[in-house]
Amino acid sequence: MAAQETAESSSTRTLRGASLLILLQVVSRAITFIANQLLLRFLTAQLLGVSAQLEVYYLSVIFFARESLRVAIQRQDSSDASSSKPPPSKGSSTKPENGTNKSAQAVVNLGYISLVLGIPLPIFFGWLYLNSLSSATLSSAPNLIISLYIYAIAAAVELISEPAFVVMQNRLQFGTRATAESVATFLRCLVTLGSAVWGANANRELGVLPFALGQLSHGIGLLAVYLWHGTRLAKKENFSLLPKRISGNPPPINRASQPTKNLAVESPQFILSYFYRPTLQLASSMMAQSVVKHLLTQGDTFLVSILSSPTAQGVYALANNYGGLLARLVFQPVEESSRSYFSRLLASESPTATTNQPTKQTSAAAQQAASALQSLFKAYSLLSLVITALLPPTAPLVLALVAGPRWSGSGAGACLAAYAWYIPLLAINGVAEAFVASVATEAEVHQQSAWMGVFSVVFGAAGFLFLRVWDMGAVGLVLANGINMACRIVWCGVFILRFFRRKGVMGLGLLDVLPNPVAFLAGVITSQALKMSVPVVDAEGPAAGNARKLIVELFKAAAVAVPFLMVVAVSEREFLYEGIQTLKGTRQIKSP
Repeated sequence: MAAQETAESSSTRTLRGASLLILLQVVSRAITFIANQLLLRFLTAQLLGVSAQLEVYYLSVIFFARESLRVAIQRQDSSDASSSKPPPSKGSSTKPENGTNKSAQAVVNLGYISLVLGIPLPIFFGWLYLNSLSSATLSSAPNLIISLYIYAIAAAVELISEPAFVVMQNRLQFGTRATAESVATFLRCLVTLGSAVWGANANRELGVLPFALGQLSHGIGLLAVYLWHGTRLAKKENFSLLPKRISGNPPPINRASQPTKNLAVESPQFILSYFYRPTLQLASSMMAQSVVKHLLTQGDTFLVSILSSPTAQGVYALANNYGGLLARLVFQPVEESSRSYFSRLLASESPTATTNQPTKQTSAAAQQAASALQSLFKAYSLLSLVITALLPPTAPLVLALVAGPRWSGSGAGACLAAYAWYIPLLAINGVAEAFVASVATEAEVHQQSAWMGVFSVVFGAAGFLFLRVWDMGAVGLVLANGINMACRIVWCGVFILRFFRRKGVMGLGLLDVLPNPVAFLAGVITSQALKMSVPVVDAEGPAAGNARKLIVELFKAAAVAVPFLMVVAVSEREFLYEGIQTLKGTRQIKSP
């Protein structure tokens, strides 16, 4: 009973944390969106394409330095976090004599590995990027080299905050993260926009330098907030934000990161008395998967940089920024929170010492996880129905209004319309892979990595056909991404069904997460009505440069959309009510 209450408490905290992160993303992305609209007035498609390449360089450094460690640390049980005096084990305390909180200190120490990796990675990726640039790109993008150096410094600055971040995330300190990202986002927008405006007024060609300065200010903002709050938490829970030796018993870990043999006999639990061996082993086993995952995630940019011009890259970057806005607002926070939630809920999913059957608590936890996962998929299916019904017909209108007539004839509208069909796949795959990362064993992680390698080959082949053979441009790139994402979803779906079948949880099926037939029919009718009523928008059209006409057309589209949203709300009222009750923490999780 106590374990179940603890799981429900963790569930409530995680759901509220996800809500807070979503609210944060809405506010921060709204600020970023406004700043980007102003920046578009100072940018060409070619400069936007180069800035997208620099962002991939930055994200690659950050991803490889910390992603696998973050996942492994989240799967480490921190049940002693709320207590300064954990129970003794076999006559020895889980704290050394100086009273250090060993669980928190182990997490902090692991965070410094990301900082160490952040030194060679910027040099290596910078060398690769510089050797891939053409002379035409170098001549058309002022300050490109110095901007690359600034991005490297920005990555190092952000990684300095990683030890404080991981211990905050381990302690479910969502408020601190919200503050840090809000401050960092505001600083980035202010510096980026301010430097761009200054350069325009001073008649100086800054190129992509404003983006680099903005990214550096973003890292400084994150570092300042995390150090401030991390220092206070360190004093409260008695650990150090600096690396510190650990001796004695290890912090508690879950089954997924614990070796099958007794490491206390075979080898020390801490490497060099600093780094907790089981978590580090799990992180190293996930590194190969992280490499493949990042190549697939950023593969669209890699492909478009090889198979198309910088101008085409800018067109795709614009459509990707707008199309991925919802993913960054909602899907990413939900994915991170669900990964933390499932890791904690299913941390005790190990067989008992005397039998190979799950305990009653394990069965209850598995049922609760299945119910939560099914609810997430159901919510995403409803959101996907709304997106695919409303966005494809109206995407060119929205883009012409917010980005200006310069972009109307660039093909970005058609690319954004195609991206609307990719968003549902992006959402479902995010939650599915978050669950897999929470419960998969090392062997299953390696198996997933192998399959993702196969999917990367499929993705590359599809991209070559769509971009080179059929010359479909950015739209073809969206289609190639969709094929890749569908393959990953199928693999995760099979894994999830097998996992719950092993736990004795049945009843998960495709029909349980699909929208109500009435809502689905309303979506089809609404989509066709919008296609017939919304005019074609291009650079030469009568509405391309007329904001008033564009707004009128969008209001007409909204008049069609409102009845559709009402039908969805009424037909799915029971599910929506249960979701609201869950967010309030008053609904009891039911078995599927």
